[in-house]
Amino acid sequence: MTFDLATAAPIVAFVLSVIALGTQIKSILSSGEKKLEERVTKLETKLVEHDRRIQTLESDLKHLPDRDTTHRIEITMAQIMGRLDAQDATLAGRFEAMDERLKPIQAIGERLQDVLVDQARKVA
Repeated sequence: MTFDLATAAPIVAFVLSVIALGTQIKSILSSGEKKLEERVTKLETKLVEHDRRIQTLESDLKHLPDRDTTHRIEITMAQIMGRLDAQDATLAGRFEAMDERLKPIQAIGERLQDVLVDQARKVA
């Protein structure tokens, strides 16, 4: 069996064409893959950023009061406001009573002033 270059040349050309066609198909198919890989890389970066933000928020929320604590604070503040309103009413009543008690003293002071002014006019 002799090796004939004329018969082997078309076979080699066919094999090389198939290899070239295969590499072209692979590059066409992998071009979309490269775009997807870039998008995945960008999304992974954003995912890491969002994960850090979520961790920050979670750590901040741990220090804040929960719903039950906030409700208890609201109830306590309502009780305090009620007590302050009651004390305001009590103090208002006391001030009115004190005002009534001081009216005679004020009248005495006014009469003394009138007497002193009259005496000053008589002396002058």
